[in-house]
Amino acid sequence: MSDSTPADAIAAPDELSYEQARDELIQVVNRLEQGGTTLEESLQLWERGEALAARCEEWLLGARKRLEQARSAGSSDASAETVGGDAE
Repeated sequence: MSDSTPADAIAAPDELSYEQARDELIQVVNRLEQGGTTLEESLQLWERGEALAARCEEWLLGARKRLEQARSAGSSDASAETVGGDAE
């Protein structure tokens, strides 16, 4: 067991928060844009970037769903107040 093994330090994307995945994705993109990596390293970075991007998308879709549910609940509450409100 070596402490310098990169795989030991890399968390699985599904264990990362949105911010962690986003920040690591930015680092991956920067490394790819800088160049200077071997083809194998570039492919590994690309694959990691794809996994991180998918994780970010999962978080964003979940957030969107929660917002839509909150809006629906808010609309339902407002409708109930209007229906049950003052009658003229």
